[in-house]
Amino acid sequence: MEKTLTILKPDCVRKQLIGAVIDQIERAGFRVVAMKKTRLTQETAGEFYAVHRERPFYGELVEFMSSGPCVPMILEKDNAVTDFRAIIGATDPAEAAAGTVRKLYADSKGENIIHGSDSVENAAIEAAFFFSAEEVVRAN
Repeated sequence: MEKTLTILKPDCVRKQLIGAVIDQIERAGFRVVAMKKTRLTQETAGEFYAVHRERPFYGELVEFMSSGPCVPMILEKDNAVTDFRAIIGATDPAEAAAGTVRKLYADSKGENIIHGSDSVENAAIEAAFFFSAEEVVRAN
């Protein structure tokens, strides 16, 4: 089983869409093996998104991700990374396919409801950022 990391971003939490998004994720065949509600500080958000440090949107991203609670989760499924990126849709909801999480719920490219790892390698790194091995519960 492959794992991926997702984060239900502060806009998702603020709009009370946690349950709706998790329902869509589970209906797509993913199993939640770790989940918590947390609030990133600017420092931890900056560390998580350090790969984007040189990009012009970095400051806004850090500010947004530290603006309220978020819900990181580790998901498990065969082909998890690719399949998950397909169900969340394009970063810009205007370009996202019909029925995807971002098309249904996101307001803008900057406030796009959800994060999804872009590779198996990054999924492992990102998952370890939020969860210890003891917090990951093998799905039945």
